[in-house]
Amino acid sequence: MSPTRALDVLNILLSDVRYGLGAYLGVYLLTEHQWDAGEIGVALSIGGLAGLLAQTPIGLMVDAIRAKRALLAGAVLVVMASCLVIPLAPHFWPVVLAGVIGGLAGTSIAPTLAAISLGMVGPGAFARRACRNEAFFHAGNGAVNLLILVTAPFLGTPVLFWVMALTGLASAAAALAIPARSIDHAVARGLLPGASGVAPRQGWQVLLGSRPLLAFAVTGALFHMANGSMLALVAQKLALQNIGWGVALTAICAIAAQSVMVPTAALAGARAEVWGRRPLLLAAFLALALRGVLYTASDHPAWLVGVQLLDGVGAGLIGALFPVVIADLTRGTGHFAAAQGAVGTVHGLGGVVSGALSGLFVVRYGYDAAFLALAAIAGLGAALFWLTMPETRPRPLEEELAHDHSAA
Repeated sequence: MSPTRALDVLNILLSDVRYGLGAYLGVYLLTEHQWDAGEIGVALSIGGLAGLLAQTPIGLMVDAIRAKRALLAGAVLVVMASCLVIPLAPHFWPVVLAGVIGGLAGTSIAPTLAAISLGMVGPGAFARRACRNEAFFHAGNGAVNLLILVTAPFLGTPVLFWVMALTGLASAAAALAIPARSIDHAVARGLLPGASGVAPRQGWQVLLGSRPLLAFAVTGALFHMANGSMLALVAQKLALQNIGWGVALTAICAIAAQSVMVPTAALAGARAEVWGRRPLLLAAFLALALRGVLYTASDHPAWLVGVQLLDGVGAGLIGALFPVVIADLTRGTGHFAAAQGAVGTVHGLGGVVSGALSGLFVVRYGYDAAFLALAAIAGLGAALFWLTMPETRPRPLEEELAHDHSAA
């Protein structure tokens, strides 16, 4: 198998492992063990916070370590194990502990995968490769959710954990199948081809030293604050209104989003070098705000699933372009993963707040109020992004040389 094909397979298989059980965990705890929305939000937020605190040091480690394939395989296995222990002890503190362990391991998956990809193709082809990764990831996610949809009515919720075990083991094997010689480790950390050495800097120094990185961090945090719990809230709402069909309806929602994310990521890969990153990212914010408002228009399952298609636009664009923007802004510095960790920490804080905030809104004011609050946050993020975030697409080399010559 060629290195490119092995990377494609890895992205497909990671679709069920990269974020753990996701929205399914909330449905499982709600329907099988009678947790309320507030308990679910707080428990999952604690695990997310642990991962956040580790993002920046893990990013520094990813930049420094050469054994990136082994790091990725090990992280996948730990995430898998942390999910598989939950049915054995579905109580608050055991679930929190499993979430903390899984969150710490899962934090390393995205920056390591991005670094491997950058090291394989170089900075010039990275935008297309990163979006290709995201397209394969969403295609795999859709396939996994379709499998759950078909089997859950007959096998029940245990199918979630069987699928997690299978994809986890296969993902670890796929990571190790990528030939080590196909990765340029200097390029993988954000250095230009042929460069060697780099001045050591802490992840937060990388972030605080760049105004565009700061703008991307803050506006992205608002995006994730609005987006982080939307699918989980829709899944809970559908599960409460359709007793016995919670897992199946959650799968349908996920499939709806993934069916749009695949072409969205492909579009981003094809047009990011032509249109630039900025208009595509602004479209992601606007789609998210619209989605939150539309959820309140009807409680019918068909409507809720239809609105979920917009998740494919918002999350699809952000997911595909996040590593691309970071690579643009850290090109030649050698701090690619460290910057991912620092910016990802700020983004993740938004996601953690989203879970706790939406859970409290649901308990006090209901689901519609929670959706409108999240939509307002997305609208604020869109406005700030428009005002503060520059275009990050690198200029062609000829243009840069002409600019340098005129400046001289």
